[in-house]
Formats: sequence, C-alpha cells, structure tokens
Amino acid sequence: MSEQIEPIATMAAELNRLPGIGKKTAQRLAYFVASMPLEDVRSLSVALWEGRKAIRFCQTCGNYAAGERCAICEDAARHNGQICVVRDPRDVAAFERMHTYGGLYHVLHGTLSPMDGIGPDQLRIRELLSRLDSERVREVILATNPDVEGEATASYLARLLKPLGVRCTRIAHGVPVGGDLEYTDEITLQKALEGRREV
Repeated sequence: MSEQIEPIATMAAELNRLPGIGKKTAQRLAYFVASMPLEDVRSLSVALWEGRKAIRFCQTCGNYAAGERCAICEDAARHNGQICVVRDPRDVAAFERMHTYGGLYHVLHGTLSPMDGIGPDQLRIRELLSRLDSERVREVILATNPDVEGEATASYLARLLKPLGVRCTRIAHGVPVGGDLEYTDEITLQKALEGRREV
C-alpha cells in the first residue's frame, strides 16, 4: 500500500465508526476530504473538536446544551405543565422539528434493558421524580420508542408515576400516514386498533 493511500484508509476507518456510515460511504468521504483544501479540512476538524468540547447535558432535562441549561428549559413560555419523556437528545430534535409541542422534555439517556444490564438506576428516572417535586407538572407524556425496551420503560414509568397524581399519557402508535395496511406488521396494526378514537 502506498504512502498516499494509507492516510485515506485511516480516515475511512475512522469515518466508518460513525452510525449509518458504511465502508463504501466512509471511503467516498475520505477521498472527498483528501481532495479538500487543507484550510477547509482544518475548519471542519476544529468545528468538530470545539463543538464536542462545548456540548454538555442540560442540568434540568438532560438534553444537549451549550451552557448549564438548554434553550428549551430556559424558555419561560415552555413551562406549561407538560414534560415529554424521551430516550435521547435525538428524540427531542425529532419533536422540535414538528414545531407543535410547546412543553418541556426529560431525556432518560436510554431505556430499560435487563439483558444489557440497564436498570432504572442507569437512567435519569430519579431526576424526573425530583422535577415532579419541584416543578408544577400536570402531565407526563411517555414518548419512548415502540420497541420492547421502550414499551417496558413506558410501563415502568407509568406504574411509578400513577400514585403521584400526575396525568401520565403515552404517545399513540399505529399505521403511519400514507402507509398501506397490506404491508403493515401485526403489532403495528394491533397498536393502531387499540389506539383508535372516535370520529
């Protein structure tokens, strides 16, 4: 292997570690980076390095933040008595893209998974309960993924929150808009049927 190719292989190997980046995509990106002006590569690497150093977790909700608290928790208009519980900061970003939810969030940083050694103590559940003591919360929306771990986490939290007198809701699951019933799996159809509402 020539001296020129080895650095590209090294870059590709590092890029391949990123989620959703396969070997071919990593190689394409490495060749693209190799063709960039050095100053642009430096800017990219500095942005990644400095950005990662600056990111921390919001002390209140656990979302990504540049300071002690994230912009959502800092926004007084968002304190409407609703807290949406999600698995990770990417889920917050997904909800925020809708531009319709106006409450706060609580990021668990995972879901219950006994097989992987993840129990309630590994999640930010104590912090959620602490928020319910100190903030005026009237509804907790459980918005974990509709997979085995997400459902187990939502059920666990619902049992935990019910005695506290806080309204606890679960996001609906079912057939996606534009979906075709013929190609929808049984579990999704079951959830859609269970979550039906009057029209």
